[in-house]
Amino acid sequence: MLALTREISAAISHCELTHLERVQIDLDLAREQHGEYERALERAGCAVERLGTSDAMPDSVFIEDTAVVLNEVAIITRSGAASRRDERAAVREALARHRSVQTILGPGTVDGGDVLVIGPRVFIGRSTRTDDAGIEEVRKLVERLGYAVTPVAVTHSLHLKSAVTALGEKAVLLNPEWIDQEAFRDLKRILVDPREPFAANALEIDGHVIYSAEFPRTRKWIEGAGFEVDAIPMSELAKAEGAVTCGSLIVR
Repeated sequence: MLALTREISAAISHCELTHLERVQIDLDLAREQHGEYERALERAGCAVERLGTSDAMPDSVFIEDTAVVLNEVAIITRSGAASRRDERAAVREALARHRSVQTILGPGTVDGGDVLVIGPRVFIGRSTRTDDAGIEEVRKLVERLGYAVTPVAVTHSLHLKSAVTALGEKAVLLNPEWIDQEAFRDLKRILVDPREPFAANALEIDGHVIYSAEFPRTRKWIEGAGFEVDAIPMSELAKAEGAVTCGSLIVR
């Protein structure tokens, strides 16, 4: 299993922000925490391949947004933030070594952070970064492969995965204040502690959950559901609206 990551740009302080106020990011600490994130991926059984970046791509560490990786195909996305579209070329090249590659051509937009795959189902958030035309283009690519697409409105967070993520194929971790639970009614729902509204983002790999150490209350609920949690510091990337799923593309 491969985890594609990307180094942190020296220009990350100029990242796109939608819901947070801009505050100073400690670049050295961010890179230290990113290194710990990559070690957590290795502990989860992944071989890590890190791509380079440049000052022209301040958001590029959030590599998840550039693609959706399925068993059959990798889909290169078209971000709703035009400033991020130059990130795609290196990701396309790296994924082409492991999958056939399709590309969202537009004019619709879709970010990988809005695409949640749970077994044969693909939930796609309709957000400030992903629109109906982008959702429809993804639908046309994946339905022929046997996936069913469900659009989900995103109103209180940057991406769908800021509000809900998968814990295996039978459970989700979600913030009920940020997402309509109806789309996930047939799955076990583990709710974040209300004192930790940003805690719904978890990266589950074969029962092993990589998770932000900043959310200890919600972590207890995840562990209580039978998952092994590897808690790592994410404070600096969180200032750029990043979380644990954002930093990698998992290629099984």
